[in-house]
Amino acid sequence: MSHDLVNRLLTGLPAEAVLADPDITASYANDMASFCPAGAPAVVVLPRTVEQVQHVMRTATELRVPVVPQGARTGLSGAANASDGCIVLSLTKMDRILEINPVDRIAVVEPGVVNAALSRAVGEHGLYYPPDPSSWEQCTIGGNIGTASGGLCCVKYGVTAEYVLGLDVVLADGRLMTTGRRTAKGVAGYDLTRLFVGSEGSLGIVVRAVLALKPQPPQQLVLAAEFGSAAEACDAVCRIMAGGHVPSLLELMDRTTVKAVNDLAHMGLPETTEALLLAAFDTPDPAPDLAAVGALCEAAGATQVVPAEDAAESELLLQARRLSLTALEAVRGVTMIDDVCVPRSRLGDMLEGVDRIAEKYQLTIGVVAHAGDGNTHPTVCFDAQDPDESRRARESFDEIMALGLELGGTITGEHGVGVLKKEWLAREIGPVGVEMQRGIKRVFDPLGILNPGKLF
Repeated sequence: MSHDLVNRLLTGLPAEAVLADPDITASYANDMASFCPAGAPAVVVLPRTVEQVQHVMRTATELRVPVVPQGARTGLSGAANASDGCIVLSLTKMDRILEINPVDRIAVVEPGVVNAALSRAVGEHGLYYPPDPSSWEQCTIGGNIGTASGGLCCVKYGVTAEYVLGLDVVLADGRLMTTGRRTAKGVAGYDLTRLFVGSEGSLGIVVRAVLALKPQPPQQLVLAAEFGSAAEACDAVCRIMAGGHVPSLLELMDRTTVKAVNDLAHMGLPETTEALLLAAFDTPDPAPDLAAVGALCEAAGATQVVPAEDAAESELLLQARRLSLTALEAVRGVTMIDDVCVPRSRLGDMLEGVDRIAEKYQLTIGVVAHAGDGNTHPTVCFDAQDPDESRRARESFDEIMALGLELGGTITGEHGVGVLKKEWLAREIGPVGVEMQRGIKRVFDPLGILNPGKLF
């Protein structure tokens, strides 16, 4: 079958776009998630055109071969993990920015465009593409769309779904469908565009995206506030949001994370703090906003409030935040990164609960959070070579998700479901929700060949 599959693929793809050497295909087996099984791909294809993607899907349909779409494989849920005998459809070579339109404030891109590359390109036109996952230097727009990614700026600007206006999608049988629009407004028919955002490649292959852009805001200035407890920091978050402030960023790092970042990068962050809150504003004159937020932090119990002097100092603080996950990984070698999102008003309860879970399982669990939108990243650090510690890590991870649901939250704010959270998706949306979602899947993928084993 594998030989026949490769030959069929080669009738519509150049030889360099079809990889069948098992040593090479094995390197495409999984993304960055822990505890997620991955199979052995039969072949990896790297198309450069829409027509080549259509050929891959027609071949897969004819031969009934599963297809697993992939971007940069920076995902954290196993959504891009291969299944045995599948075609891995890597879209990284489709990396052209096709159009940047300053009047309509849109960009038209292929799925393999790297997030940071798009941000820099539109910046040259005085425009801004806000979604900025921590992996923005590596992750692709197609992957961001597939997993409905977020980022540090979501508190003011929102997530990927709010910037995807239209898509070109290759369906399971190879047909090409266009959804959405290029206009600022449009409500014609069901919103199929939004349906594909977060679908993890289970409904079709995104081959082109029309993205909304914003005018480039002024350089943001950051304020750092130290707290003697996570509860006080969370109280400050509630005061800031209730006060009607609109920060461009509102991030929290707990003591474990601050220590890990210092150990890794020697950045001189205050290790005496129990929680470090970073707030930023990108208004023309951010000083009054920062002063008002600083006063709210002090009212909540901040022991020290330090506004950045300039853009360079602000960037240093943001770099510390972006290093958080890498630093936590260095603590024990492997991490499981959760992304439970709770109502902002329950953020303190979430952090307190994670502390209890860490103590119960005798594990290091650092928490970083997009605090302004309640999206927490409890990060379980463990030694993957220690079976008992690995078991405790997995159990603690599940308890954190259960806690999030108990607090009125959701099991994933931006990383997606993939393999890692399949059971938990069913718990969150219930049996009727699962039935409806499976029904939608059957409409788009009647043979079940698109990214099987993910989501459900």
